[in-house]
Amino acid sequence: MELNDANLQTLTEYLQKTLNPDPLVRRPAEKFLESVEGNQNYPLLLLTALEKSQDEVIRVCAAVTFKNYIKRNWRIVEDEPNKISDPDRTAIKANIVNLMLTSPEQIQKQLSDAISIIGREDFPQKWPDLLTEMVTRFQSGDFHIINGVLRTAHSLFKRYRHEFKSNELWLEIKLVLDTFAQPLTELFKATIDLCQTHATDVNALKVLFSSLTLISKLFYSLNFQDLPEFFEDNMETWMTHFHNLLTLDNKLLQTDDEEEAGLLELLKSQICDNAALYAQKYDEEFQPYLPRFVTAIWNLLVTTGQEVKYDLLVSNAIQFLASVCERPHYKHLFEDQNTLTSICEKVIVPNMEFRSADEEAFEDNSEEYIIRDLEGSDIDTRRRAACDLVRGLCRFFEGPVTAIFSGYVNSMLTEYAKNPAVNWKHKDAAIYLVTSLASKAQTQKHGITQANELVNLSEFFVNHILTDLRSPNVNEFPVLKADAIKYVMTFRSQLPKEQLLETVPLLVAHLRAESTVQHTYAAHALERLFTMRGPSNSTLLSATEIAPFTEQLLNNLFNAMAIPGSSENEYIMKAIMRSFSLLQETIVPYVPTLIGQLTQKLLLVSKNPSKPHFNHYLFESLCLSIRITCKANPVSVGSFEEALFPVFTEILQSDVQEFVPYVFQVMSLLLEIHTSPIPSSYMALFPHLLQPILWERTGNIPPLVRLLQAYLEKGGATIANSAADKIPGLLGVFQKLIASKANDHQGFYLLNSIVEHMPPESITQYRKQIFILLFQRLQSSKTTKFIKSFLVFINLYCVKYGAIALQEIFDDIQPKMFGMVLEKIVIPEVQKVSGQVEKKICAVGITKILTECPAMMDTEYTKLWPLVLQALIGLFELPEDDSIPDDEHFIDIEDTPGYQTAFSQLAFAGKKEHDPIGDAVNNPKILLAQSLHKLSTACPGRVPSMLSTSLNAEALQFLQGYLQAASVQLV
Repeated sequence: MELNDANLQTLTEYLQKTLNPDPLVRRPAEKFLESVEGNQNYPLLLLTALEKSQDEVIRVCAAVTFKNYIKRNWRIVEDEPNKISDPDRTAIKANIVNLMLTSPEQIQKQLSDAISIIGREDFPQKWPDLLTEMVTRFQSGDFHIINGVLRTAHSLFKRYRHEFKSNELWLEIKLVLDTFAQPLTELFKATIDLCQTHATDVNALKVLFSSLTLISKLFYSLNFQDLPEFFEDNMETWMTHFHNLLTLDNKLLQTDDEEEAGLLELLKSQICDNAALYAQKYDEEFQPYLPRFVTAIWNLLVTTGQEVKYDLLVSNAIQFLASVCERPHYKHLFEDQNTLTSICEKVIVPNMEFRSADEEAFEDNSEEYIIRDLEGSDIDTRRRAACDLVRGLCRFFEGPVTAIFSGYVNSMLTEYAKNPAVNWKHKDAAIYLVTSLASKAQTQKHGITQANELVNLSEFFVNHILTDLRSPNVNEFPVLKADAIKYVMTFRSQLPKEQLLETVPLLVAHLRAESTVQHTYAAHALERLFTMRGPSNSTLLSATEIAPFTEQLLNNLFNAMAIPGSSENEYIMKAIMRSFSLLQETIVPYVPTLIGQLTQKLLLVSKNPSKPHFNHYLFESLCLSIRITCKANPVSVGSFEEALFPVFTEILQSDVQEFVPYVFQVMSLLLEIHTSPIPSSYMALFPHLLQPILWERTGNIPPLVRLLQAYLEKGGATIANSAADKIPGLLGVFQKLIASKANDHQGFYLLNSIVEHMPPESITQYRKQIFILLFQRLQSSKTTKFIKSFLVFINLYCVKYGAIALQEIFDDIQPKMFGMVLEKIVIPEVQKVSGQVEKKICAVGITKILTECPAMMDTEYTKLWPLVLQALIGLFELPEDDSIPDDEHFIDIEDTPGYQTAFSQLAFAGKKEHDPIGDAVNNPKILLAQSLHKLSTACPGRVPSMLSTSLNAEALQFLQGYLQAASVQLV
């Protein structure tokens, strides 16, 4: 792909088309760009379009496309093609910083992200001059450029906040500090001086304050892992300025907007974060500065209004107090009863109020509300911060704090009782207060696991929660209903079972509520209750106890998806999945109707998959319907295929990438249920499954291998008879997989199924080539995972075709090869094989090698016989050897490049473990004893003499035990 005007023009035209709302124009353009992204110069053409195009929209589109291209392809993953050539990589790194700094802000942000993605892989080893190039730009004096540098540095360094400690990380942070800390401090001081010089110039102040906010964020990232010496030495400078900025109030920077936080709020929020970090992690060094920060932040809290724009600032300020009050040596600051009362009255209670902005979110932006309230992404909300402060204070002052708040709770509930229609928000705040007071420890799985003993949860439930749940009008006071449902969900591990059972039909009724938040909470609460474990590890609520509500439950769940705003509600779909799983055969009468609704839903979402969790639970629910129904009646598998195949065909033809791996899993499940020969509808699809393009995507590999295994299991003979020309294609798949360290085990799964299920004559001509491929891979990269799989395969081959066939094929490839494999692989490595079935295959295979292979008795291989037997007894008796050489510790971890659909395993499509030997051998130790007995009868005297001269005493003792158990002896 040359860097010329014609190519630039073509690229621009395709970029233009990717913005077209019509999918028939947009999709082919996206496919075209995807098809050329592996060509050399492609990224440089994108950067040229971004720099030179006259059309602003095309420039932004090129920037976004470039960033996504970098995100998908920059990381070099073993076994994956490297789509970016080395010259392109060098050219990108040489030009991108300058291009980013001279671009308009919208493009600057995209390129800044791209730099941080490249930096994550290449900095500092492969991009040593990145920081120096950036730091020299501080001298430019141009704040557009300076902010570009700061923004990039922020996206580069913010990962230090959540990286695990390691030597590489320390070295990298040290390098960054050596280059960056001093210039950053100088820039900080200079920017503050400039703020004073330009105190009356609002435009200059806006730029300077956004720089100060970025500098404060960088301070947080660079100080997160440990307190660097440089910042400890310069703490006076930083803390004095931070404190001054906290108390600063510049009228010019105040905004009229009630929703959007202004620059002043953003800066102060970050400073509260920085102070909280120091108070928590470096309290000793920070002690001299703490009191003045507590005072400044307290004043900030009592003077800041209730508007939404202050939410982040207020929540960070409260979080600062929360982190301080939890530390034992700051305890004295809060001991005074008046201080506690003042905090409760002026900070906690006002910030727990349900404001009109919250009400708007509840009604009009329910998805956002649910994510914040249910999933804990409410980190920056006032309520969450106030709740954390209550918990922090309860750590040392549980008694006094509970007493103060009990008074508030009672007065709020009294206010509510006077006039519920007007004062319902008082009850909402009361419930929230009780929840934050009572909650000590919490997990996603169990809700609250440790509660404040001073709060009677069960009594509060009966007096104040049940009344709302029982209310006949489910649409009245939706916020209070949602609160009541959330209370049940939160304290489910603390409430007695009778009370939980009592709530089930009430929750089922709330699924009909018009409010999205309310019916979502009801679905989520039911799902959580259905997963609770009882004393004997079964579910706390049994299928029998829930059965009376089945029809209402399923009807209401499915109908809830018809309520506007919930057509792809993941909580409802998860509750459907969990209800199926709990109720099992109780749902069979309803499945014919439900499968139609699920299929319809699948068809709809496949047009534009946007909710990955919803889609996952939808496929899980399909698998459950199939499993539960076919368990009772295997013949009904046909009616599922009738319902599902038209949709599956459409998904595969339209290549809906997100859904293809799921479709393969459900098809495997259906095919595995079949008892008769493989249906023709499946055979028609078989050739398509071997197309190389399908195997390019990592996410397709596990489900496709499983599907091919199902084909082989159900129709090995059919494939040999009617699709023999496809066997080379099948082996081509094996060859591709075996070459990859990440996927070689999948290649072996396929190969084992071929050996087990294909008629022997159908693969005779390919056998030698299969072994040659395996040996080539052994020579090029011999990993523990590969060796374990290789051992299982050769032993399965031995079980299937006999020990003589195994020895002959090895020695046919190269004379004496069989002995080398025994000596170099079987004897030293068999101890590493893991898994019951795998060990059984190896034991039976090795027994056959020892007792059914004449070459082991009469050639130079004979010297290996006792060693092989010793290794087999070791496999039976010694603990598994799970050591892995250091250099391959991370090979098993599949790092799929950013953009690919990763494989999502469907729990309810799970495959039963398959034992190819089955009942033919129940106890491999007995088999060994019987086989040795048979061998010794055939050549008397040989076996005992080999044992007595070469086997160690311990192994001999174990062997005697096997012989006794089998009631045989050696002659």
